[in-house]
Amino acid sequence: MKSNEGSIDRIIRVMMGLIILSLWFVLQGNAKYFAVIGFVPLITALLGWCPLYSIFGLNTCKRK
Repeated sequence: MKSNEGSIDRIIRVMMGLIILSLWFVLQGNAKYFAVIGFVPLITALLGWCPLYSIFGLNTCKRK
């Protein structure tokens, strides 16, 4: 897998993932399980690769 996320993109994904995961503590009942979706941006930021970017041919990583 080639990296297709730039550093700013990865920082934003980490922040958004943490915000979404924090909904676990705010939402009640079964709605709080939607917060698990926050793992998706965290994992993609950790890997530096987004499958949707690959499908649509996007790349925010600076080329060397």
